[in-house]
Amino acid sequence: MPDEATLQSYKDLAAQLRADSIRCTTAAGSGHPTSGMSAADFLAVLAIKYLKYDFQNPKMPNNDHLLFSKGHACPVLYALYKAVGAISDAELLTLRQFDSKLEGHPTPEIPYVDAATGSLGQGLPIGVGIAMAGKYIDKLPYKTWIVCGDSEMAEGSMYEALEIAAHYELNNLVAIVDVNKLGQRGETQLGHDMAAYKARFEAFGWHAIVVDGHDVAALDAAFAEAMTADKPVGILAKTDKGHGVSFTSGLPGWHGKAMKPEEAEKALIELGSPKGDIVITVQKPEDLHPAALSPNTDFVAPSYPLGEKYSARQAYGDALKALGASRGDIFANDSEVSNSTFSETFKKAYPDRFFEMYIAEQVMVSVAQGIEARGYTVFCSTFAAFFARAFDQIRMGAVSRATLH
Repeated sequence: MPDEATLQSYKDLAAQLRADSIRCTTAAGSGHPTSGMSAADFLAVLAIKYLKYDFQNPKMPNNDHLLFSKGHACPVLYALYKAVGAISDAELLTLRQFDSKLEGHPTPEIPYVDAATGSLGQGLPIGVGIAMAGKYIDKLPYKTWIVCGDSEMAEGSMYEALEIAAHYELNNLVAIVDVNKLGQRGETQLGHDMAAYKARFEAFGWHAIVVDGHDVAALDAAFAEAMTADKPVGILAKTDKGHGVSFTSGLPGWHGKAMKPEEAEKALIELGSPKGDIVITVQKPEDLHPAALSPNTDFVAPSYPLGEKYSARQAYGDALKALGASRGDIFANDSEVSNSTFSETFKKAYPDRFFEMYIAEQVMVSVAQGIEARGYTVFCSTFAAFFARAFDQIRMGAVSRATLH
C-alpha cells in the first residue's frame, strides 16, 4: 500500500488534470472535458509510479507507449503532457487553434503520440501491433498502455484486437477501459455492468481486473498486478463521466461540450482551485536497444522466362520474398489467405517475420500500423474486396501519416 504522501500526490495531480482539461476546452470553446475527467485518477497513478518514458527523448527505443483509443478525451492527455513538463501552460491553452499541434484528437504531429485516434475502435488494435513489435521484433521490455472508452467496446475491431492479443500472449499490453457509463447520446450498451466487461475480457483470454476508477489506492494495486501478469491485462475502471464536479459528474448532456467561463470558474472551485503548478518526473526506462535485424543486402528482383504465364499474386509473393531477402526490416501480415495471396512464399522463407491475423482485416491493418510506428515496414495481404472492411483503419492510417503496404 502506498503511503499517505503518495496517495495525496495521486489525488493532487488528478485534480490538476481535471482542472486543466476544463481550462483548455473552455479557452477553445469546444472539446471533451468530461470524457477526460473520468480518466484523471488512473492517469495520475500511471504517470507518477508506473509509466516509463523519457519525454526529452520520445524516440528512445525502450520507452513505454501510451495511446488514447478514446482520442476525443485528449484534453486530459494534453494536461498530462503539461504535468510532465513536455508542454507549457500557454501551449495547453492553444487547444484546437489552427496553428496548434494540440488538435481535437491526438495525432503524431505531437512527438509523444504514436498514431492518430478518435475514430473509435482503433487505438487498442494499433497498440496490439506496438506490443507485438516489442515482444517479437524489438524484444524490449517496454509496456504498451491503451486508454479505451466503454462506448468503443461495442466496436468489432476491439474484439478482433482482444483475440489477437491473447493469441500472441502479449503480456506487455495493458488496456485501461474507462467505464464511465455515458456515451454521446446517453448510457452505453453495458452501463456499469462490470461483471459483463470482465467476462468478455476473460473469455478472450485476458487477465481482467475490475477496480473503482476513482480510488487511487485500488488503482495503484491494479497497476501493480498488471505489471506481473503473464497475459494481456484489462484494467476495467468503474468511473463517473465528469467526475469531480457536482454538475457534471455522472450526468448526461455534457459529451463534447465545453464549459462556459462562469461554469468553468465554479468547477475549478469545486476541484479545490488547483494552482496548476504540479510538475512530476516520470521514470525513465533502461537504455536498451532493439534486437538486431538481418543485415540488408542488394535487392535481386525475381525474373520470369519470356512467354510463360504467372499470376499477379504469385509475382506479389515472389517480390515480397525478394524484398525480405534484401531488407531485415520487412514483415508481413496476412488474414488467413496466404496460400491465395502467395504471402506464404514470404512466410516459408522468413517465418519469424510473418504474423497470421486470421480473418480479421481491421486488426490486420491496425497491427501493421502499430508495427510501423516502431520503424518497421509491413505488407498486409488479403483479397482486395476484403480490405473494404478495413477502410476506416486505412483512412486513419493516412491521418497518422503511416506508410501502409
